[in-house]
This record gives sequence, structure tokens and C-alpha cells, in this order.
Amino acid sequence: MARRKLSAWRRLRIAVIDRIARALVQLLARLPLSALHRLGAWVGWVFIHWPNRQRRNALINLKLCLPALDHAELIALRDRNLVEFGKTYLEIGYLWLRPLPQVHDLVREVHGAEFLLRQPGKGLIVLSPHLGAWELAGLHLARQGPTAIFYKPQRYLDGLILAARQRCGAELAPITARGIRVLVQALERGDYVGVLPDQEPKEDKGAVFAPLFGIPAFSMLLVNRLARRTGAPVIFMFAQRLPDAAGFRMHCIPAPAGIDSDDDVVAATALNRGIEQCVAICPEQYVWPYKRYRRRPAGLPGIYDGPLDDHKLLALIERRPSQRETTPP
Repeated sequence: MARRKLSAWRRLRIAVIDRIARALVQLLARLPLSALHRLGAWVGWVFIHWPNRQRRNALINLKLCLPALDHAELIALRDRNLVEFGKTYLEIGYLWLRPLPQVHDLVREVHGAEFLLRQPGKGLIVLSPHLGAWELAGLHLARQGPTAIFYKPQRYLDGLILAARQRCGAELAPITARGIRVLVQALERGDYVGVLPDQEPKEDKGAVFAPLFGIPAFSMLLVNRLARRTGAPVIFMFAQRLPDAAGFRMHCIPAPAGIDSDDDVVAATALNRGIEQCVAICPEQYVWPYKRYRRRPAGLPGIYDGPLDDHKLLALIERRPSQRETTPP
């Protein structure tokens, strides 16, 4: 009985939070993009000056992934990243709820547009890392033609997210066996398939450790399986945020060789190398606060701990054994 009461209370709590979050998103969507970016920059400024785990985790990732930068450069890049991080989440409601012609007009130019063209009779796998405005990248992809997008159901705002991502006609495929069948069928019809490739998989099956910026990262094999089964080519695409709310620049980049390899580690390494190539274009717009290396190979300690003070944290990381693989990606 107590369990049923707790479950009911939890459902009520989720419903209330969802209603409040939806109202906030709808309110923010009414503001001009320039105002949202100024507000997002202010949110980033708060994160920069208030010691917190997101600030710390971003600096840990940057220190491990970009070891050539000195302490001042790492902190400066981390601070720019937190400003962009704020803009990313403040602009989402605008991208979800504003009229589609207004949202599509935000794409000022497309670099590598030729790579987004499908070959006759073949689908195309399009990978969009959590870089820049990934919601805009998904809408831009669905605008090109029939599209199925791999989708992780969310606890909050799930209905709003579904409606927003489907409004260009995309089919949302949940992260289940049924969802994977939807992706395969779409590629066999010659459609587009969109996947966010840089989140840590929850299941052991269908993932391996492969280097990402030289650090072993638990990496999905879904893209490899889709490419091998259907013969569909693979590209990366992301929307780079331009300064002064001037819109976005879309980048389309062919996937590195080996992403369809029979060797799982070779395939996952190629996937991660493509993510690295995208991030190199605008590293300040990547989701560095995300705990991408939360899962560690057997015998290796966790990395997301330590003081919140920047200089103490960097000194601690330098005293730890190297986390980098001996063979670069």
C-alpha cells in the first residue's frame, strides 16, 4: 500500500514539474533570440562564478581531452563554454515553438551541403553530436525529406519534445528494439535517419570502449550496425551558433573511414574521431559539462571528483596517473 502511495506521489510530482517546465519554455519562446542569448550568457556567468559540479566536470573533461592547453587557456575555454551552454538551453523553446519558417530562416549557410544529398535508392545516416543547436540540426534534417530520428523518452517535457521534433514530419523511433527496426526500415526505403552519437550507452550490449580525444569512452555500435546492414553512408551534421544572435551555420562532414568496419573497436574509434572533427570547429559549443567518461574500463578509477576550486582541481588532475590511451585515435 505504501508503495502505491509513493508511486502516486511521484507521478503527481512529475506532472507538476512538467507543467511548470512547459509554462517556462512557452514563456521563453516568446522572447527574441537576441534576448534569449543575453539571458543565456547571464546564466553561464552565474555558473562561472558559482562553484558547482557542472563547472568542475567541464574543466575535468577539457583538461583530459585537450592536454596541450595551459591552465589559463583551459579556464578561459571552460568559461566560454558555460556561456554557450546557457544559450543552448535558453534557445530550445524558441526552436521548438516558433513558426517553422522563422526557425528555418535561422540557418544562414550550409557548409558541405552536397554530403546531405542521398544516393538513389539509398538512405543516409546523419549523426548530430551535442554541439551547438542540435534541435535545429534535427529540424533541418527532417526538412530535407522523410526522416526517422532515434529518440530517448524523457521524464519531463516528453510530449512537448515529441511534438516539436515531429513538426517537420520526422518519425520518432524510441531507444528500443522496435525503434531500431524503424530505423532499419527507414534506411531500406531510402530515407534519412538521425542519431545523437555521443551519449554513453546504458546497456553493455552493443557498445565498446574506444578512444574519444584519447580517453577510453563507452561508445555505441548502433551506427555501425545500421551502416553494415543497409549499406547506407554516414555523415555528421551540426548547427554552429553564430555571434550576436545572427543565426546558425550548418556543417555537414563525411564520417571517417572505418565506421562500417567489421571490427567493433575500429568502428567505434571512427565514430568518435568524427565527433572530434566536429568539436574542433567550435569547441566552446560542445557539452563539456556532461559526464561522458562516467563509465570506466575495468580497473580504472572514476574521474568526476575533486575540489570545486579551478586551480586546486587542475593540480589534482596533474598528479593523477594519465587517463590517455597509449595509442592515439
